[in-house]
Amino acid sequence: MPGNAFDHVTTWVFDLDNTLYPPEARLFDQIEVRMTAWVVKVLGVSEAEADRMRRDYWRDHGTTLAGLMRLHDVDPGPYLSDVHEIDMSHLTRDPELAAGITDLRGRRIVFTNGSGPYAERVLEARGLSGLFDAIYGIEHAGFHPKPDRAAYDTIFGTDGLDPTRAAMFEDDPRNLIEPFAMGLRCVHVAPDPVEAPHIHYSTDNLAGFLRQLA
Repeated sequence: MPGNAFDHVTTWVFDLDNTLYPPEARLFDQIEVRMTAWVVKVLGVSEAEADRMRRDYWRDHGTTLAGLMRLHDVDPGPYLSDVHEIDMSHLTRDPELAAGITDLRGRRIVFTNGSGPYAERVLEARGLSGLFDAIYGIEHAGFHPKPDRAAYDTIFGTDGLDPTRAAMFEDDPRNLIEPFAMGLRCVHVAPDPVEAPHIHYSTDNLAGFLRQLA
């Protein structure tokens, strides 16, 4: 139980993908297909090579886009527009999660490695529109992806939040390493939560966890 461990928090930072919607929605299955197709079309490689690049760049650079920008000088704008043109009709609204977010005292923001417009579409489909004070996509981080420290410095600086009075909810454990070092309260959200020195709490039910903080 988190108890009063969050009483000091005045800013709540939420990742988007597989955090504000369940992994079983499998949006990334669609995105990965579009990523691979985009790399095939733009870089002229085979589908197998494009798929390898997609996986390896995510592992080595934080996102596929970061690897494409660093190694191939790719323009991020057309890429982001293309890969995020996916079907969200199967996403369902989540009144319990909406209530949990609404009840949080303080500033609430979304910080995603996706684009801002994509985040807005996801939030609308989930019934979470209008609940956040700011939505920050990778474009707002100067295209530096989580887990790069520059991404956090840029977004947290822009928002003006105090890291020692903030909490972050994230499905990718590596994206909590820098926030932990900066002083945020770190919560790993995943069907199979992991234990690590940089994770304060883990949950497989974000709405239920937030209910305990009310």
